Amino acid sequence: MLRVLGHPKSLCNGLTRRDVLTIGSALGLTLPGFWQAQARSGPSAKPNSKPQHDKHFGQAKACILLYLYGSPSQIELADQKPEAPEEVRGELGSIKSTLPGCDVCELLPQTSRIMHNVTVVRSVTHPYPIHGVAYATTAVPQIDVAMELSPRDANHWPFIGSTVAYLEQRADPAAARKPVPDNIALPFPFSSQRTGEVQRAGPYPAFLGNSFAPHFTRFRGQATATITKTLNDKTLTCDEPYAGIAPDSYFTLGDEPDADITLDLLHSRQSLLEQLENARRRRDKFDSGDTYREMAYALLSSTKLREALDVRREPAKVRDRYGYFLFGQSCLAARRLIEAGSKFVTVFWDEYGLAGSGWDTHWEHYPRLRNELMPGFDHGFSGLISDLDQRGLLDETLVLVLSEHGRTPKLNKAKGGGRDHWSQAYTVLVAGGGIARGRVIGKTDKIGATVVDRPVSPKDVLATAYYLLGYDLETTLPDKTQRPMPLIPSGQVLKEALA
Repeated sequence: MLRVLGHPKSLCNGLTRRDVLTIGSALGLTLPGFWQAQARSGPSAKPNSKPQHDKHFGQAKACILLYLYGSPSQIELADQKPEAPEEVRGELGSIKSTLPGCDVCELLPQTSRIMHNVTVVRSVTHPYPIHGVAYATTAVPQIDVAMELSPRDANHWPFIGSTVAYLEQRADPAAARKPVPDNIALPFPFSSQRTGEVQRAGPYPAFLGNSFAPHFTRFRGQATATITKTLNDKTLTCDEPYAGIAPDSYFTLGDEPDADITLDLLHSRQSLLEQLENARRRRDKFDSGDTYREMAYALLSSTKLREALDVRREPAKVRDRYGYFLFGQSCLAARRLIEAGSKFVTVFWDEYGLAGSGWDTHWEHYPRLRNELMPGFDHGFSGLISDLDQRGLLDETLVLVLSEHGRTPKLNKAKGGGRDHWSQAYTVLVAGGGIARGRVIGKTDKIGATVVDRPVSPKDVLATAYYLLGYDLETTLPDKTQRPMPLIPSGQVLKEALA
């Protein structure tokens, strides 16, 4: 069985030719074994029921999750505090948006023009100010640092995308054979482009089994910007695709050796190439007598999926709208994947080069907002919302902008200024798929520190997503011992957010 040396790929599995090379070491399964594991799990969970629901139930045909790892500041997003002291409001001003009563940061001019299509939830709150991607995107009832850094921890619950894929296949087993699968994540395997050996938890299937892990893509392109990042006493200057990419950039299934292998695999290139050749020889032994092998091979050769990922097929005018940033072009690919038939697509703004990067602005808060973070988000988010709306897809496509927490209202004294972790109050953005256009939910105090009206849990956001996608909240999932587990035990639908 194949063993790929270097950074562990323990849970970053997608059904692609390159991933066949890592499945053996990471999961102990061949690619066909994914579906064999799925078949063994069987339809033991409670079937989806559809009792009397309102008109919003099932209105979303698909969902695009935009996840900003590291977490943006609520104050520099859409909970402006212009009357707060300077050490709170900082150096950036506000601009009016098309949503009355919701100014946005001056670095978001494109976003300001589409806010009338968005519902802003300013009162998200929870007690875990750590990088709990799993807490924000799964039903896990609590999180700690040990779990945050351990994707295999037995206490984890399934990622929302994995749950959607499971429920779709439970309702219709043929969904497993879709040429464009239901749980795809861009732009590359989560937590794979940062320094360090520790992999972060979050977008994984937990007790549902590895056959429901996201299908991670690979980015094919060159960065056009250079950024210097700080982490404690370390600095790193590197090419930064989130700050700019070449126009010929695109995404693939990962069926060719990566041009940009993860940082800690560079020293294993020779060994990796040898394993690639061995894997190709083994792949050629696939035969038509095994149903699961046929399913795996069909996905490997899916022209429809490959074409959906190739954003170069889009007119230049459309690509310009999303911006030539890694996040923006990932958002464009997400729209193409939804159009091609995927039910759930995730775009991660992930750490790149240096651990503690992404939106984790403990240091150089304002330089990074200006030069690295806000331009890409502004173009990507606004481009996606306006494009979906113009194509008549917004009302049936749910868009979520999530993060694990917010950031401290008061600036710290770090180099370049900084904001630290803050989970007592932060902002998420939701749009489309049954969500009201142009609404603000919740309120924080004068400095954006605490919720003073309508506290919202991250689980409420997930419950709302499940509801709009047509999954009854009484649905259960089987754990590894086949015990029925609640879909989202503590979440409630945000009725105020519904159209």
